[in-house]
Amino acid sequence: MIIAIDGPAASGKGTIGKQLAAHYGLRHLDTGLLYRAVAKQVLDTGRPPDDAEAAIAAAKSLDPARFDEAALKAPAIGEAASVVSAIPEVRAALINFQREFAATPPGAVLDGRDIGTIICPRADVKIFVTASPEARAARRGKEYRAAGQSIDDATVLADIRRRDERDTGRAIAPLQQAPDAHLLDTTDMDISTAIRAAVDIVEATRAGRGRG
Repeated sequence: MIIAIDGPAASGKGTIGKQLAAHYGLRHLDTGLLYRAVAKQVLDTGRPPDDAEAAIAAAKSLDPARFDEAALKAPAIGEAASVVSAIPEVRAALINFQREFAATPPGAVLDGRDIGTIICPRADVKIFVTASPEARAARRGKEYRAAGQSIDDATVLADIRRRDERDTGRAIAPLQQAPDAHLLDTTDMDISTAIRAAVDIVEATRAGRGRG
């Protein structure tokens, strides 16, 4: 079984993806980490994130086994990741890796921004997770502060809005809900409620009843 989860930053898709993978005994891939790793590698060489040559080289040499997830979750890396992800050649370099991961038995849960539309258009279940920009900014700000990073909610909200605009407006694989994806708005949900709702969607889809 392949479950595709898409949505904007801090919507809860990553946590939901991990929990669904554990619930169904599937592997999980946070595809956003791939783009964050590309961005970090580019920044580490002193190049700007829109340096296409450096970003393409980084994408072709990624080793997910060496990812430092904590370092990749830094605010500056997230902003840079949104920039490198708009480079067509970077996306092309990472497509095969993601598709092979999804196709390996017994299946997988992948979360990102183009899973249900580009990476796994024939996924068994598609969920589009969203929330208001304000709710997402509050969540992300809380995460940063818990990690010891000093950042205010207004700055995080501005970053969220910039990323939303860039992700939905890019020419290649823009963030959008697949026509056959189930919408899950987590604005007023705690994480346990959101996970239960996601499981309900999967179960309804597997039973052939569908759910909007």
